[in-house]
Amino acid sequence: MLGRKLRSLRQARDLSLKSLAEEAGISIALLSQVERDQVDPSLDTLRKLARALNVPLFSLFQESSETAVAVIPRERRLSVSTSSRGVAYTRISPGFGRLEVLEGVLEPGAESSPELWEHASEECAVVLKGELTVEFEDDQSHVLRQGDSIYFDSRRAHRYVNQSTKPVIYMVSVTPPSF
Repeated sequence: MLGRKLRSLRQARDLSLKSLAEEAGISIALLSQVERDQVDPSLDTLRKLARALNVPLFSLFQESSETAVAVIPRERRLSVSTSSRGVAYTRISPGFGRLEVLEGVLEPGAESSPELWEHASEECAVVLKGELTVEFEDDQSHVLRQGDSIYFDSRRAHRYVNQSTKPVIYMVSVTPPSF
């Protein structure tokens, strides 16, 4: 499904494999393999592709049915992770509308992104378990403990980091969706 969706978005924007790969900063071969569902892309690759296509990351997995009420059983939630970096996100919201809610898990020493990054949204996060550091450009950071929350304009470069020795679980709400 991911490959088909990527190809459809690329073609709708009249982009060649080469032009999208260059815009995303990935190889043409990798993009081709992803579009043919021959390889599962990393979270970083998905972010690059979503940014190049100017769509929220989870929209790459979105089905087109919209409804006024959506119940998402835990076992049917969409997840993306990178085991090599100890990062996992599960979409709590249905994937349509103006709000995206994600559950994030960072293993000890992991970060949500290798670099600070920004996107055109507003973001609010709350720590459910553990201790989370939120880093911003200009070397500013905030340490959040269980129950603490943070709100910010996501156009300010940021990332989430687990500097503790235990996994951290947190909930992130983003509007409009841009993850």
